[in-house]
Amino acid sequence: MSIETDTAADIDGDRVEALATEFGEAIAELPVYQRFKETKDAVENHDEAQAAIKEFEQIREEFMLARQTGNASQEDLRKVQQKQEELHDIPVMSDYLEAQNELELRLQELNEIVSEELAVDFGQKAGGCCED
Repeated sequence: MSIETDTAADIDGDRVEALATEFGEAIAELPVYQRFKETKDAVENHDEAQAAIKEFEQIREEFMLARQTGNASQEDLRKVQQKQEELHDIPVMSDYLEAQNELELRLQELNEIVSEELAVDFGQKAGGCCED
């Protein structure tokens, strides 16, 4: 490869990186992202939500361990589901989950736009090498 080709590739690579940075900054400015960030901060600073998250994660982990050893019961599953419902019933948590869902939908729309130009599912293929 010649020096001229290397320089052109570097310039193109620099341009792509600059555009990617600009794209990320533009996403961070979207109202849907701002709402997600605000609701995430609210959950992180809400004592009741944090306690419920911790309790849910502990019960879920216990269930997963019991399931791996073949000792999980339907009652154990119901307990996990009940704790999850209680967690989702906390207003700041339900706001967060709604904002997260809205952001995921918007990011999927953006993924489709990028993928259309690449003729691949960018969000699915960019990070992995193999699929069955």
